[in-house]
Amino acid sequence: MIAAPADLRTDGVPHDGRDRQTAAMDEHEVRLERMSDDEVADWLPTAMALYEQARREAGDTPEQAAAGRRASEQRFFPDGRLVEGQLLHSIRLGDEVAGWLWLGPWDDRGELWWVWDLEVHPSFRRRGVARRAMLAGEEIAREHGASRLMLNVFGNNDGAIALYRDLGYEVASLHMAKPL
Repeated sequence: MIAAPADLRTDGVPHDGRDRQTAAMDEHEVRLERMSDDEVADWLPTAMALYEQARREAGDTPEQAAAGRRASEQRFFPDGRLVEGQLLHSIRLGDEVAGWLWLGPWDDRGELWWVWDLEVHPSFRRRGVARRAMLAGEEIAREHGASRLMLNVFGNNDGAIALYRDLGYEVASLHMAKPL
């Protein structure tokens, strides 16, 4: 289990605009717990369906979205189990599951890591959960020898884009589309 780092100035005031009560709640309760093989098996259909839906919402045809889902499943879950080296965590807020964070190395060298998926359930959003999970994920990647952490975000996900920019992520590649 990994506890998320605090995000407070030395005077105890959050420097991300949250009130002290919210910051204190996040500091003490948001944590990551590695999923068991059974939890991964339960998670996989839901996560892949959300991924396929997000691809359609971002402009993929149903066929393209389904192909993207299949490619992800074949690369990372060839037998229904997560491949070695990839790390899938439940995001927990107190005793409740607030979402998940999946990250891992791009290749066997392990210097470049990716956040493959971050999901915070709707009832836990706007409470600093994603921020804390990302900061904890960054620490996990560092502990595993990563020197760079990358991610993809669909262009219609304004909230996630704002969060990642605020956390210091910069555009490394940009795909653009125009309906014809």
